[in-house]
Amino acid sequence: MESNRYAEKPDTAQAEPWRREAESLLAPGESLSAGLRLDLDAELHYAEGLLLVTSRRLLARATHGTGWQEWTFRPDLRLSHRDHAGVGSLELFDRAARLGSWRFTIGQNPAALRLADAFEAQLQSHLSGRPPEPPEEEGCPKCGAPLDAEGECPACARQIHAPPSTRTLLRLGRFARPYRWPLFWGFILTLASTAAAMVPPYLTMPLMDDVLIPYQNGQPIDVSLVTLLLGGLLAAALLAWGLSWAKTYILSLVAEHIGSDLRTVTFEHLMGLSLEYFGGKRTGDLMARIGSESDRICQFLSIHVLDFITDVLMIAMTAAILFSINPWLALATLLPLPFIAWLIQLVRDRLRTGFEKADRIWSEISNVLADTIPGIRVVKAFAQEARETRRFRAANAVNLAVNDRVNRVWSLFSPTITLLTAIGLLVVWAFGIWLVSRDRITVGVLTAFLAYISRFYTRLDSMSRIVSTTQRAAAGAKRLFDILDHVASVPEPARPLRLGEVSGRIELREVAFRYGNRSVLRGVDLAIAPGEMIGLVGHSGSGKTTLVNLICRFYDVTEGAIRLDGADIRSLALADYRRNIGLVLQEPFLFFGSVADNIAYGKPDATREEIVAAARAAHAHDFILRLPQGYDSLVGERGQGLSGGERQRISIARALLIDPRILILDEATSSVDTETEREIQKALDNLVRGRTTIAIAHRLSTLRKADRLVVMERGRIVEVGSHDALMAREGAYFRLYQAQARNVDADAAGAEPPRIEHVKRGQS
Repeated sequence: MESNRYAEKPDTAQAEPWRREAESLLAPGESLSAGLRLDLDAELHYAEGLLLVTSRRLLARATHGTGWQEWTFRPDLRLSHRDHAGVGSLELFDRAARLGSWRFTIGQNPAALRLADAFEAQLQSHLSGRPPEPPEEEGCPKCGAPLDAEGECPACARQIHAPPSTRTLLRLGRFARPYRWPLFWGFILTLASTAAAMVPPYLTMPLMDDVLIPYQNGQPIDVSLVTLLLGGLLAAALLAWGLSWAKTYILSLVAEHIGSDLRTVTFEHLMGLSLEYFGGKRTGDLMARIGSESDRICQFLSIHVLDFITDVLMIAMTAAILFSINPWLALATLLPLPFIAWLIQLVRDRLRTGFEKADRIWSEISNVLADTIPGIRVVKAFAQEARETRRFRAANAVNLAVNDRVNRVWSLFSPTITLLTAIGLLVVWAFGIWLVSRDRITVGVLTAFLAYISRFYTRLDSMSRIVSTTQRAAAGAKRLFDILDHVASVPEPARPLRLGEVSGRIELREVAFRYGNRSVLRGVDLAIAPGEMIGLVGHSGSGKTTLVNLICRFYDVTEGAIRLDGADIRSLALADYRRNIGLVLQEPFLFFGSVADNIAYGKPDATREEIVAAARAAHAHDFILRLPQGYDSLVGERGQGLSGGERQRISIARALLIDPRILILDEATSSVDTETEREIQKALDNLVRGRTTIAIAHRLSTLRKADRLVVMERGRIVEVGSHDALMAREGAYFRLYQAQARNVDADAAGAEPPRIEHVKRGQS
């Protein structure tokens, strides 16, 4: 059998259940090239089938039936691939007719694309007599590594799910750099306060050996010496207190500034990311990262790092003093250190992984809250309080289980450290008593030693406990840097063109767009003159909103270009470009604040006269005056307390105020009643005047004033023209208009609405 590099592709693995039967169909010298598992039939019911490309022909096993069909390669064969609304299709044509059609779910799309490429390569090879060129391996756009069968990069996937490292905390250094001098003085103060705290135990030696023990032996107390020693103890305590207060204040202030900068930079970066990033994230998760994670890092920097530095300095100074007093007794003191270091290394990775899991689970709890509280009206309307409570209980139970596993490790670790330090103290007592009995040291030396050793072990125990907070902070830092490391898919140009006076001419040239594995737009060409109103029509999923998103540059085109007044919009600064676009959405979003603040959102420095003028033009002035405080009336979160039509007219006033040259209307009147629609339509008439306008509408009657209608089907423009011209053509627009007219007539006649039947399992 001839060799074929396509046979190495993973597609043929899909054909494994039929491989033996398929290979029995192959002629001598013929080889399998690619395979696709079909999972839908012509009626879009789930059913199994198979499509194979060999070095000589296309083989198909129908989703219903047992036989194989085949088409030998010939010059007029063409295999067409399309995908739409979650369903993909492959169609085989010759010059005369369509020979076959196969459907599959969008999850099979990567394999379908590879099969189509293999078909084209094998067809050309068969016709030319040359061996087919191997397919180009697609690499990861970030690291260049080969992608897997699902089109994902295994290397990057491992990085995403990699456990957090303590080294992540070192990346906070760039946020600490602006505060290097306060940090330097904070360190000096820490060093001085720690040194001052080491003085009192040292003064206990002369108190014991030169005052108390001689007094027990019958000698009088030297009052001046006692006064000097007690004064030294008081001065050392006051100095240590003052220095400790100063260093705590300075370093805590710096830590708060670092935490504030971290939150600000993360939020600014988040605002710079494209819509694609937000489409895959939950609101509660992002809120938890910027809020609780940054707060945890701030606490770590302001409290625990300060304590850790103090502990290290205290241990180093104590060890030096102990060795200066008695080296052998100091060695006995350090006996537990190797065991403590071994324990820390043992539990560190478990704690870090456990805390990272706990943070992810906490984000799930935040997600439930972020979903439920804003949607409380829907929850109550459908009586789903118990269901949402179960969701919260489930997330909370997982959070409890994860934290229990972490606590089991930590609960064993901490008492073990305490036990080791207690054993070390016992060893020092025993060895010290033996040295006193041999007159190697005095009682005063042993007393001072024990005072130092208690501080030493206290600090050692405190240092061991910081393992928990360090790993928790490392997990939080990783989640924040996951945001900061994400690169926007809609980048700012390195050298943006200066945008002068905008006339509003928009050109789309061979525009194509893919969302993941799904092709959404293909070969879109359209020119819109300045001041022209274009109506975009078509069935749901035809690509209208995607086209508008590309014009707004919420996404970047995959192929082709979009030009404004002759300049590629990718060469323009995003803020400058979008200032010339007014957007009115189907579901207007209002922020918590006054009515005036919402209208002036795009132009915060607008005067009250400008705000009122925009509201009048939007036919919103009258109902605003009926509100309790007029323009100063508070709008609830997401516009609660206002009707849909009122919210829409405020959003129109918001668009009017910035006076854009380009206007985007996305189903602006689809969710209101007829009378409200008339009011909104009057406002829209004021809004579109003199502006380049692109309007999307399901109700075709709302687009009567459009200069041209653009009809879209399956990601392509199929018709362009006026209403009358398109109706006369009796094409896609005519069918769309007739279908809508029939629905309107049926509603007007009081026709019984169609019954909704339950779809049987296994059917689409």
